[in-house]
Amino acid sequence: MIKSSQPLTLAEVKEIVKDSGTDVKEMEQYLKDFCVLNLKDSLALKKDLKELDLLALKEDIIIKIVDFLPEDKEDLAKIAADVTFTDDEANKILDIVKKYR
Repeated sequence: MIKSSQPLTLAEVKEIVKDSGTDVKEMEQYLKDFCVLNLKDSLALKKDLKELDLLALKEDIIIKIVDFLPEDKEDLAKIAADVTFTDDEANKILDIVKKYR
């Protein structure tokens, strides 16, 4: 039974899988291939994005941004397809992401 649901970055999933002790080789390989940031940087970027306090920047969008690290407004728009950011908001988000790339 699912008791709660919370979006997680790939780095957070990687840590949970590593600590689970179960045999999940396929998932570990996927995470190794696609998880760009380590857990510390992933959590720091997530925190920095939350601190922007933008109404359109919901938890699930933040997680996608942390996992994909968009390089420009076009990439950001693809990640957050159902949200429109102003140029100023997009620039603030991309400036923060740039620090972690």
